[in-house]
Amino acid sequence: MIYETVFIINPVLSEDQAKEAVNSYVDFLKSKKAKIISEESWGLKKLAYHIQNKKTGFYFLVEFECNDSNMISDLELSFKRDEKIMRWLVVKLDKNAQKYANRRREKLAK
Repeated sequence: MIYETVFIINPVLSEDQAKEAVNSYVDFLKSKKAKIISEESWGLKKLAYHIQNKKTGFYFLVEFECNDSNMISDLELSFKRDEKIMRWLVVKLDKNAQKYANRRREKLAK
């Protein structure tokens, strides 16, 4: 199964601290035998509405392949426990979403 997760990190952190947090989640996924397909940093973006009295947040996307569905609940639990993470979403990609993700990555690579 291929999944992707998008999460928003608190803007109070520096960019280095935000990247460190992302790397900790990538390491977590690798430790659970997930294969990382891509990582994207979308940078500091304005939020549609205030979250925890913040107007902006660092957006990150991680696409990964994993066959252990229990790992997804572990990942979401770690997001929930982390004060740095303001919001997150983990979705399973169907075949059409996978095609779209591949096209998007190819465009970014150019």
